[in-house]
Amino acid sequence: MYRWVGYGRISANLKRAVLVAEDAAFWTHTGIDIEQIKESMEINMERMEFARGASTITQQLAKNLYLSPSKNPIRKVRELLIARRLEVELTKPRILELYLNVIEWGDGIYGAEAASRTYFGKPASALGADESALLAAAIINPRVLNPGGPTARLRRRQQMILRRMGAVTPPANAAPPSAPGALPASEGVPAVLPGQALPPTTLPGAPVKPPGGR
Repeated sequence: MYRWVGYGRISANLKRAVLVAEDAAFWTHTGIDIEQIKESMEINMERMEFARGASTITQQLAKNLYLSPSKNPIRKVRELLIARRLEVELTKPRILELYLNVIEWGDGIYGAEAASRTYFGKPASALGADESALLAAAIINPRVLNPGGPTARLRRRQQMILRRMGAVTPPANAAPPSAPGALPASEGVPAVLPGQALPPTTLPGAPVKPPGGR
């Protein structure tokens, strides 16, 4: 299930919740959060395993639109390069709009509008704080954590996100892209679902997965 909605038709509650859960420094970094990378590396080295990632929302968008989910180091480098390119080409609200429209929220459920209607029977514009925090809490593992039947673990993450949501205030409306070559507000919408091949016109000059490629 997939249904595109514009930035202004997505609840500010959901924007806050997702930023708190996935990328608290979104408005200040340039696509890569160096401090989070350092912190994650320290934690992973202490535990001797890959226990924590440090991907920003921009990096996640780059992966969802152009790359496979592989943890291959080369793919990670490409993700970083594409993330920096996205930050140059698009405004922050536009990046967040795209992210909220392509992210997976369950098996075959993509984007905020589809998730909101599937789990709560309402449009994404009408999501309250509790519902938004529950959706944001599930992003970490959308195939296992189901907002429609939340586990104790999911509820704990929801409460943690709710406590932090007041510290984030997203812009009320998405500003139109102004950088040279930036995508207009009506363009750049994925023509297919995340994980499938995208047409090369989505972002000129950026790497695009070939059909069936990994």
